[in-house]
Amino acid sequence: MTASSHRLRRIVGLGVFSAVIVGVLLSLGVWQLQRRVAKHLLMATLHERLAMAPVPLPMPAQWPTLTQAHDEFRRVTFSAVFKPAPDAHVFSSGSAVRPDVTTPGVWVFAPAHVADGPELVINRGFVPEGWQGDITPPPSGAAELTGYIRFPETEGMLIPHEDRNKRLWFLRDQQSMARVLGWGDVAPFYIDLESPVPANGLPKPGPLNVHLKDDHMQYAITWFGLAAAVGIAFAFWLVRAFAEGAPPPPDGNRRHA
Repeated sequence: MTASSHRLRRIVGLGVFSAVIVGVLLSLGVWQLQRRVAKHLLMATLHERLAMAPVPLPMPAQWPTLTQAHDEFRRVTFSAVFKPAPDAHVFSSGSAVRPDVTTPGVWVFAPAHVADGPELVINRGFVPEGWQGDITPPPSGAAELTGYIRFPETEGMLIPHEDRNKRLWFLRDQQSMARVLGWGDVAPFYIDLESPVPANGLPKPGPLNVHLKDDHMQYAITWFGLAAAVGIAFAFWLVRAFAEGAPPPPDGNRRHA
């Protein structure tokens, strides 16, 4: 194989490799821009839902048709009767949707009954870690409640299992709580309580304020910048490769016989 053919194979090989890398990096940048558009649409939808006046809770017959994409964070109002059953606690190190919750603590979940449906699990509110006082029990009799439709979190590999003896969970999964604590059949969603607030303030319900992380433009710029860096590096290498393969300039000082 001649030196020129070897050099050509190197140029073609590295050119194809660089083109693939640049293509992958550009596609990642475009994907981040697409995610940014979708995130902004989601943020606008969530802000719109949170700003709306509460509407009546859908009838139990409609509950199986509710979805996270279309119904998460809808404000609802309804009447319910809390069951005399053990409550569940969900550990939290802070909240991304409750700006007033910035310290570790637990959310207090309890089952309630609504007419003509399975039990509805209510997140009654937040109790900070180390609280030594009493937690107000649920109201007796029918209570008028306002809150937000929420859907359970999915279990991950790094999330600890619940501590059944302490009735302590590490993710919001009302169906798991119902199985362990004998609450019976429960709705496929739960309610984050907004009001009313208990007499002593704990557990503390409150309004939600969703702030989703939006770093997609930063990531897109990073991917596009890496694609440009790879393209520039290949261009410099290509110029150098052609320069090294060019014939030597004539020697003006060469002596002729």
